[in-house]
Amino acid sequence: MNTERILLTSAGAERLRAELKRLKTTDRPQVIAAIAEARAHGDLSENAEYDAAKEQQGLIEARIRELESSLSAAEVIDPATLNAPGKVVFGATVALYDEHRDSDVTYQLVGNLEADLDHGRISIRSPIGRALVGKSEGDEIEVDAPAGKRVYEILKVSYP
Repeated sequence: MNTERILLTSAGAERLRAELKRLKTTDRPQVIAAIAEARAHGDLSENAEYDAAKEQQGLIEARIRELESSLSAAEVIDPATLNAPGKVVFGATVALYDEHRDSDVTYQLVGNLEADLDHGRISIRSPIGRALVGKSEGDEIEVDAPAGKRVYEILKVSYP
């Protein structure tokens, strides 16, 4: 049995609930209709449309099960209710100065399920996330990243 805690921000939990609702109310009915239409074309043994629709159905059902399981076991934390002024904790948004790139970058520390680098959300279990936890504004952190050692300065910590 997996005893790893599933942490979600309240916004992340809401995004996952919305995805689950879309899968159940839109995607699932569409794939069921596609299967029915492919069946109407006759011989299923050589029907690529049917095979593709069945494969898509399997992916949708697996994602529904994954989301239902994760959401039922998740610990939802609202970052706005945390009282850790200037400290980096789960859910915090952290503005950093990246010395290697000579630029600023902003990340929100979230759980694995809602991590999305394209949207500035990194896992609290990532190398940068682990290095940030417990630190304060003004601190420097050194991170062993896949591209080598990186040094960041924590410019600002906020809670959305």
